[in-house]
Amino acid sequence: MNAPRLFRAYRCHRFGDYHALTIEEVPVPALAPNEILLDVHAAAVAFHEMLMVQGLYQLKPPLPFTPGSECSGVVREVGAAVMCFKRGDRVIAAVRHGAHAECLTVAEEYCLPLPRTFDDAQGASFFTAYKTAYVALVSRGALAAGETLLVHGASGGVGLAAVELGKHLGARVIATASTDEKLAVTAAKGADHLIKLDANGEFREQVKVLTDGRGADVIFDPVGGDVFDQSMRCIATFGRLLVIGFAAGRIPSAAVNHVLIKQVSIVGVRAGEYGRQNPAGGAQVNQALLELANAGSLTPHLHARLPFEQLVEAFDAIAARQVIGRVVLNMK
Repeated sequence: MNAPRLFRAYRCHRFGDYHALTIEEVPVPALAPNEILLDVHAAAVAFHEMLMVQGLYQLKPPLPFTPGSECSGVVREVGAAVMCFKRGDRVIAAVRHGAHAECLTVAEEYCLPLPRTFDDAQGASFFTAYKTAYVALVSRGALAAGETLLVHGASGGVGLAAVELGKHLGARVIATASTDEKLAVTAAKGADHLIKLDANGEFREQVKVLTDGRGADVIFDPVGGDVFDQSMRCIATFGRLLVIGFAAGRIPSAAVNHVLIKQVSIVGVRAGEYGRQNPAGGAQVNQALLELANAGSLTPHLHARLPFEQLVEAFDAIAARQVIGRVVLNMK
């Protein structure tokens, strides 16, 4: 059966308010030899995708474009050079944009088989969050068993992935979040200690108490701003502060005298770029994640499964900081 001539996709025609996104019918593109065409069954929704539509992300695709960076689906067609997938295979895929659509063309190298125990929604929400956590904690942060890991934004999709993976690696995990409900989910993922942030977002003194004044060995920070500043005050000697993103909006600066005195490392983490710059390393990360997922060691936490038509509502929930884990759009 040939691919449909047209499929539905969200389209961004100008950077700005994501409420202006429209659903349109667009033609199925021709396949390059190394590409597969997916019939998308589920697509995750993420904070950085909202920023991309607003024109606030480092990547600004040519207009118009379709947002969405990860999905799951069934292979409908394969290019002549595709080696690892065939029509009918269930896969997960990660792209820079284009996944908020009924069909997606994607290079074979950016796809993995759907883990055996996952449904479509779990598959769609797995790749980006857990790859970020793995590249941060293993490839860049060298987290060792017995070390203390402090995870900020711990109730988000990436934060929960870091909590879960950190526990699997044998770390003692401290999680920060703003509500009891969010902290309860981090505890279910394995966090050993929970810090509920007060109105001022204070946590550094609690971290010092929990670590007998030593501080955290590895700090996972997707928030930035004041969180980064405080983290520099509660990091252990020889610690690694992993810069994941700036959800707080302010890009902080580091006092390098503190870096020198404590001999700490400030490490930037861009998981997708890690694989693009280091293809062999990226492939190793992908294989490790697939093995952990198939073993049942890693499982995404889903906040909501919404119909395809509710992308804007999903962005609203993310903007209001209501989401615990991931939101997924179901196409089928």
